[in-house]
Amino acid sequence: MAATTVDNRAQVAEPSGWIVFAGTMLVLVGTFNIIDALVALFNDKIYTVSKSGLIVWDFTAWGWIHLILGIVLVIAAFGLFAGRGWARWLAIVFAALNAIAQISFFTAYPLWSMLVIALDVIIIYQLTARWVPTEY
Repeated sequence: MAATTVDNRAQVAEPSGWIVFAGTMLVLVGTFNIIDALVALFNDKIYTVSKSGLIVWDFTAWGWIHLILGIVLVIAAFGLFAGRGWARWLAIVFAALNAIAQISFFTAYPLWSMLVIALDVIIIYQLTARWVPTEY
């Protein structure tokens, strides 16, 4: 009788194309947020707004919020590239929060805000509808 050995090592799955797409979009959106945040923090005179200004707070407060969101989105993207399950949920939650936060810049840049909100919705769709749970 021949003895059979079982390889108990965990198999590392490669991320699918949809996960790479969502991760790439997260890096882009996170980078956009970081750039917007740095502009809002260091030179908020660049933004042109109406008399009413931003919807809730000033540019400095939203600059910090967008900076934190951008950093977390980039971290979640690299987690997706590494095949981590926690990164999926982190990306879904923070993409939704980012879409909500983009409403604050809507009076300053409506087309840009709509574009980033659309990218966030695409990311959420890819991470929910296209997720293959057996890979991770």
